[in-house]
Amino acid sequence: MTIFHPDQIREFISHTCRALGSEQDEARLVAHQLVEANLAGHDSHGVGMLPSYVDGVVNGKLQVNAHPTVVTDRGPLLTLDGQAGFGQVNGFEAMQMGIERAQLHGAAIVGLRNSYHIGRIGHWAEQCAAAGFASFHLVNVIGHAPLVAAYGGADARFGTNPFCAAVPGRDGRPGFLLDMATSIIAGGKARVAANKGVKVPPNTIIDSEGHLTDDPNALWYTSKSDERGGALVAFADHKGSGLAIMCELLAAALLGGETAHPDNARDGRIINNMLSVIIDPASVGQAEAYFDEIERYREYLLESRLRADCEEMFVPGQPEQIARRDRAEGFEIDTVTLQQLRTCAARAGVAEIEIAEMLGEH
Repeated sequence: MTIFHPDQIREFISHTCRALGSEQDEARLVAHQLVEANLAGHDSHGVGMLPSYVDGVVNGKLQVNAHPTVVTDRGPLLTLDGQAGFGQVNGFEAMQMGIERAQLHGAAIVGLRNSYHIGRIGHWAEQCAAAGFASFHLVNVIGHAPLVAAYGGADARFGTNPFCAAVPGRDGRPGFLLDMATSIIAGGKARVAANKGVKVPPNTIIDSEGHLTDDPNALWYTSKSDERGGALVAFADHKGSGLAIMCELLAAALLGGETAHPDNARDGRIINNMLSVIIDPASVGQAEAYFDEIERYREYLLESRLRADCEEMFVPGQPEQIARRDRAEGFEIDTVTLQQLRTCAARAGVAEIEIAEMLGEH
């Protein structure tokens, strides 16, 4: 494991994106969001995603320098098409539009369909919170084979389909932030575990024979063939499974996007559809009273006695705050991921000497 400074990795990602043809702002947004995911403790959505982006561009699945286009505009209701462009651009611009509409109308509903991978969803809730708005977001994932089994099944039928919600605090950061996959673990966490050669938590993956396991490789490999035969387990059994299904229907089908149904394209893309609701707290009550109430409630929660088997208690958003503190000067990248980054940068057209210099290997 090697520790890298955030600025060093931002430069590496930005340079790689520019080599792919991205304009400066696009490269900056991609680099910023991926590194912010690592800093928030979510390595599954961080720099390790870059190889899949390079693959998407090289294979014509991911369109550089694309921007969301307006499909429906009905005041506080917007539907956008992401044109299979970088999700970091689509997500940022969609939230900008939604925030502007919420400022005008008190609330906004923004549907973003057909965007390439939009990364860590908490990033978009944080963008809304920084502007003083509460928000929640439902997302589905299509374009590759499904990863998660419906409750009671052994075959993957949908993606990790995240749900995210945040309320703003006084300091421009979320007062609370809940950002979660509807599977027990995200697919990226299985990838990170496999790269590190470690296990995932018990009973989070179903192998090709329908048995629960802690082997991350069981998600991709089966003893009977070279094809992936496993599935992730939805959290809380029928509850996580049901929420994931509603993400398919509300974040995709409702917006004219595609669900994970096999009749829709499975061509190796990573396409997200997202339904976002953005609310101005001042339009539904008194802002100061709202801030006072969430601060009182935070204190009330954290005053609780600890459960016998727990050493610490967290409220939503607190793990990310701790990770940002601990990783401010750098974060680790495992050797497998590091090699994947070298390979993808070269594939994008970055010279070997530049790769070595940016990664401190000269």
